[in-house]
This record gives sequence, structure tokens and C-alpha cells, in this order.
Amino acid sequence: MQNPNQHLSHSHTEAHTETHTEIELDSFAPRILTWFDHSGRHDLPWQQHQLDTPDPYPVWLSEIMLQQTQVATVIPYFERFMASFPTVQDLANASWEQVAEHWAGLGYYARARNLHKGAKQLVDIIEQTGKFPQTVAHWEQISGVGQSTAGAIVAMGVRADQYGGDRGVICDGNVKRVLTRWAGIDGDITKTATTKALWQLAERLTPTRDSGHYAQAMMDMGATLCTKAKPACLLCPVQADCVANAQGKQSFYPVKSKKSPNPSKFSLALKLVCDDKTLWLQRPDNGIWGGLWCLPLAFIKKQQGAKNTGAPLLATWQQESTFEAEYNTAEQIIFAFLQAEQLLNIQQVNVDSTDTVKHSLTHFHWFLTPITMTLTKEQGMRLTQALQQALQTLSWVDDSAQNSLAKPKAMQLLVSG
Repeated sequence: MQNPNQHLSHSHTEAHTETHTEIELDSFAPRILTWFDHSGRHDLPWQQHQLDTPDPYPVWLSEIMLQQTQVATVIPYFERFMASFPTVQDLANASWEQVAEHWAGLGYYARARNLHKGAKQLVDIIEQTGKFPQTVAHWEQISGVGQSTAGAIVAMGVRADQYGGDRGVICDGNVKRVLTRWAGIDGDITKTATTKALWQLAERLTPTRDSGHYAQAMMDMGATLCTKAKPACLLCPVQADCVANAQGKQSFYPVKSKKSPNPSKFSLALKLVCDDKTLWLQRPDNGIWGGLWCLPLAFIKKQQGAKNTGAPLLATWQQESTFEAEYNTAEQIIFAFLQAEQLLNIQQVNVDSTDTVKHSLTHFHWFLTPITMTLTKEQGMRLTQALQQALQTLSWVDDSAQNSLAKPKAMQLLVSG
């Protein structure tokens, strides 16, 4: 076998599969499959590999949920969805409020909107063709389904390759980690050239038939053996010709450029109380927490870096351009109303309150400080009318009824704390 150190002499954007022999490449999948049959996970509620006739619906549902979310977190949500919406037709016919309530707390809420939209698209396709989409290209036309997700659904839920049809190839984060280590691919995985090389390698290694069995095995490899920290190399079925293992540089792969620290954003969560009821707004479909119920938010500031670091300010509430960007229409109406009624003075708010809730999103950390203001009945009526004229969906609810609203996790923390 060639010197493993030769792998790192190549360009940082090339897949170094030429350093593996054809025998090693051809034997990769059989070794992975043998390991999976004996040591893989076979009890996940959405798995289809032990069924004679697969069902694409639970595979699609689980794949959307598993995007950026771990298996242990997803399982109870998946089971609740399947209990309430056992078929794709049930999901398509459900109201957004029902879907949002089932999703609340799982995060990345655009996935839920895509799921609901995708269910309607799938029902239309089934009504026209009598079956779910059968190819990767057709699945990629469904909302929220990208290349790897489509490959996973076709591989595990359609299994068309068993009958000479389309083959499903996956190359998600777990698979990229396995492949970069095994092949010694030291290119930045955020770069297009490296992504292309990884997909080419994934295509080469995926068996012509039974790609679903292989997809299940590769997912388990990344999740249980070839983990980000402390991979179990001694148990790995391909460790004999793994470049990272030979070099003792498992933690080096995959290579990913470091991002600058996420900014911190500070907002007030306004608990507006009138006649013992609190105002809740349904967020616009586009943007963060789309379609979910939230307390009105009032932006204070945004800074580069972590809280309490004296980091430079990126924006403040006093800037008109920031005001328009950070406040949706309803929040602009509420902010103007509270200012006119002299109920809110942002400059006196303590963003370091012990009640402040930190909520980390993909691109920033959000610090939400709750503040309660009591409105008279007349003020509550005028504010409601202004919001209704702007076509804002709202609800005044008492503390017991607010539990029935589909809320993001941050809002659950604010009202429970």
C-alpha cells in the first residue's frame, strides 16, 4: 500500500481516491454493509430496510426532521407526527396550526413550513401518478428536499434500484466526515470543488443495487463509529485502509474554514397585558419562527461577538434602517403605540436581567429580555384595531390558554420562567 502521507501532498480541493486501489474501492461498501448487519442500528422507527415494501413517507418525514438535529431529539417528534398524521394525505390536510404545534420546540422552523408545503405537493403527485416520486430529480422538486435528502429518500424509501430504477446516493455531514477521513481529502468542505469531489467519491462507492441498505449503513457509521470526537477506529470496518487512521490525524478531517464568532442580538419580549390576558402574535410565514406564536419583540441592539465583551455595535434601535429591518409590521405598530402612550422606554431596560433567555440560532445568538406592561381596556382595544387593520393575526389569551399556542422554544422558556 502507498505511503499514507502522500495523501496530504495533493491540492486541498481534490479527492484523493487515486491513492486507493480498485480492490479497496470495490470492497468499501461490502465491508460497511457487513458491519451494519451485525452492529448497526435496526430499531429506528422510520427505518424501512427490513420491510419487503418500503414506504417513502416516514423516510421523507424523518429526513426533514434529522436535518441539523440529532436522532435522540427527533424520535419523539417523529412518533408524535406519525400518530397524528399517519399518511402524507393526513399531513397535507392538516392545518398549519396543527403542524406548527407538533413541531414546536424542534427548531429550524422553515423545515416545518417546507414539510407542510411538501406534503401538499406529494399528494398532488400521488393523485396524478398513483405513487410517490421515484427519482432523485423528482424528489428534489419537493420543498425542503436537497440533493442528499432526495438521495436518502430514493435509496431507503423508494428502493427503485432493486428493479433497475434510480439509485439513491447520500453525502450529508456524517458521510462527508467518513469519506474525508478514509480518503484523506484535505480540501475545505465548504468549497465547491471539495463538495464536488466528495459527491464523486460517494457515487463511486455506492452500490448499484440496494443503495438503501448502504445509505443506512453510512449514516450509522458517521453517527456511531466515525464520530466527530473520539471515533471508534478499532471497531471500524474500513480502518485498515483509512488515511486518517494511518496518520493518526482523525481530528484533522474534515477540513472546514473557521467562521468568525456569531454576533449577539438583544431584544425585548413584550408581555402586553390587558384584562388579565396577554397579547400573542402569529409570526409572518417568511423569516424566523414563521407561522408560530410569539410575544411581540422590540429590538435593542446587535453587536459583533459575545455578550458582555464590549464588542463593537453593528446596529441599534435608534437607526431607521435597522428599525425597518428588525421589526415586522405588527411590531412597528406596537412600538409606535407604546411610545405614543409613554409605556416603553428602551433606554431604561436592563438587558442583563436574570430573566433574560439566550436562544442560539444558526447565524447569531439572541438574548430576549421579558418586560411586562399593563394596558387599559381602551388601550387594548385601540392596539387591537390597529393590528387588525394591518391584517395581523393576533390573540389575547390568559396564562392557561397560552399553552395551546404553537410557540418556539425560546417563547416557552420565557413564559415558563
